Amino acid sequence: MPRSLAIVLVSGGMDSLVTAAIANLENELAFLHLNYGQRTEERELKAFNNIADFYKVKNRLVVDISYLKQIGGSALTDERIEVPLRPPDSELQTGIPITYVPFRNAHLLSIAVSWGEAMGAKKVYIGAVEEDSSGYPDCREVFYKAFEKAIDAGTKPETKVEIVTPLIHLKKKDIVKKGVELGVPFHITWSCYKNNDVACGVCDSCALRLKGFREAGVKDTIRYKTITVK
Repeated sequence: MPRSLAIVLVSGGMDSLVTAAIANLENELAFLHLNYGQRTEERELKAFNNIADFYKVKNRLVVDISYLKQIGGSALTDERIEVPLRPPDSELQTGIPITYVPFRNAHLLSIAVSWGEAMGAKKVYIGAVEEDSSGYPDCREVFYKAFEKAIDAGTKPETKVEIVTPLIHLKKKDIVKKGVELGVPFHITWSCYKNNDVACGVCDSCALRLKGFREAGVKDTIRYKTITVK
C-alpha cells in the first residue's frame, strides 16, 4: 500500500525529531522549516538538514518569515529582550513567558497547509507539547482543533488536511523515551534559545530538555555550558 504524503514541521529540536520519527512510520515525508527571525536560526537550520538527511527526506522547504522579528514582542526574536534564565529544578512558571512569539504557530501551520494543499498532502505533523512545556497558548490542543476548522472553511472542497500533534499530551520524559524506542538521533538536535555554538543549559528550553532526559534515565549527549538540572 502506498504511503500518503505528510508535511512535518521541523524546527530542529528534540520534539520535532520525535514527531518526524512517528510520522515516518506510515507516511512519505516532506519537511518544512521556518526562519522567523529567531536568535538560533543558523544552528536550527543545520539541525533541520541533519534530521532530513537522517530520514533521507529529499522534499524540503525552508521559508523565510522573519517579518515576525519586525513584529517583535518575544525574547526569541528581539535581542533587546533578555532570554530569561531558569533556576535549577524550578517549577514551570505560570503565565505566558516572554519567549512566546505572538501567534507564531498559526503562521507555521498556514504555510504548511498551503504547501500541503498544493502537493496533495493529507496530514501536517507538528511537535507541539501542551502538558510539560513553557505554556505557549498556540501549543494547546484546543488551538489545533480550531485551526482544523479554519482549514476546512478556507481550502478547496476536496482538500482534507489533518493537523497531527502526536506529542501534545506527553511529558518531556515520555518524549525522550519514545525517541529512544524509535531510535532517533537526539545528538543532532538543537533546543537552546540563546546560543548557536554550545547550548546554554540555563534557558527554559534547555532546562526542560535536561529535566526530560534526567527523568527518563537517558544521557543527553549534546554539550552544555551550564547544567541546571542535576
